[in-house]
Amino acid sequence: MLEGGNPFMRHEFLNGLEISGCVSEAHGWQPAHIAVYADTKQQRLLGAMPCYQKNHSYGEYIFDWSWADAYFRHGLDYYPKLSNAVPFTPATGPRWLVDTEADANLIISALLQRALELVEERSLSSFHSLFLTEQQAELCCAQGMSMRHSSQFHWHNRDYPDFDHFLAELSAKKRKNIKRERRRVKESDVHYRWLSGAQLQGDAVAQMHQFYLRTIRYYGAQAYLNRDFFNHLADHLADQTLFLFAYYEDQVIAGGLYFKSDNTLYGRYWGALNNFHSVHFETCYYQAIQWCIEHSYQRFEAGAQGEHKLARGLTPSPTYSAHYMSHPQFQQAIDQFLQQEQHHMEGYQRAMQARSPFKQEL
Repeated sequence: MLEGGNPFMRHEFLNGLEISGCVSEAHGWQPAHIAVYADTKQQRLLGAMPCYQKNHSYGEYIFDWSWADAYFRHGLDYYPKLSNAVPFTPATGPRWLVDTEADANLIISALLQRALELVEERSLSSFHSLFLTEQQAELCCAQGMSMRHSSQFHWHNRDYPDFDHFLAELSAKKRKNIKRERRRVKESDVHYRWLSGAQLQGDAVAQMHQFYLRTIRYYGAQAYLNRDFFNHLADHLADQTLFLFAYYEDQVIAGGLYFKSDNTLYGRYWGALNNFHSVHFETCYYQAIQWCIEHSYQRFEAGAQGEHKLARGLTPSPTYSAHYMSHPQFQQAIDQFLQQEQHHMEGYQRAMQARSPFKQEL
């Protein structure tokens, strides 16, 4: 049911968010999952789609605050709404699962139809499917939803034999800058170690969680993930969870939280004890790119936003979401908005491509 080994749609990941209390009705994420079974005894699961009734838009990374404001100005409630998403995770992937022996089109149609029925039954404003694949977004559109285009910066492996061959494809200025940043880290006697599997022990988990909290506090953001969830990752998802630690002598000075599928590495959070020169870029980008090259991984997703990633060899890549408004007039207004936004997004993509760090796009 889970092609490509996507870590975020695994039961261990989604269930971990709930049993740790990171996702709950009290936090504005009321589980409302949808499942299709072969019979009324629910003995054979044919399809599943994680859904949440939301009373805010935090932790989604597809920003619809202006839509909520428009509802408010017209005396209507935008919240609660229904979201098909992986909480706190702006990573592209499947947003529903279907048994390989089932009629995929029939099951997908049933899942989406049930979501729209749930919107009506609970008097919700809308239904949203976030960071789904382009193919799944098109299937949503076939059910009457509207597609929204967004953009992230991803790194793509062009069959590089090593990091130097990757650098060789960059412009001289970008190549020189990356070499200088990596040299500064090395000359500071900072070295790195990747941990996964049985290596994710108590001390390492505690350290990674503290790095996460330091960054959240530094930016004044909301700490979505608690220590219990980090413990859960080590206990139940250690095969797809990676910690990257930076050491100075025997002290851990920085760390990054990563996940992996069969061919993609996902960077999620990082933190450091102090503002060490260039350690941020090494921890968040260069070590990850090097890991992908060494393990023949095809893509590295470094999370949402950040045009500074362009200079590090990550290029703009489209992401997709699909949206349905129960109010017909607002659906029309959203459709017009999305058409205009897509035009601007295409212009943004062209502008970013014009600033490509590569000597030439292959």
